Amino acid sequence: MKTCQRFTRIRTGYEQDITYLRNHSERHHGKPSGKVSAKHALGAKRAMARALNRHYERCPECG
Repeated sequence: MKTCQRFTRIRTGYEQDITYLRNHSERHHGKPSGKVSAKHALGAKRAMARALNRHYERCPECG
């Protein structure tokens, strides 16, 4: 699948956020802040999927 630079930028930004949240949840495993970070990581992953699908549908270069 060939994608444009904007698609890559969107994906990279979300992946950085998800990685940060997952690392935080691993460091604070069992604590409330770790649990919240894990939930936010899942939400960010879903948001990334929605954003990339929306971009792919509308982008003339990707779609």
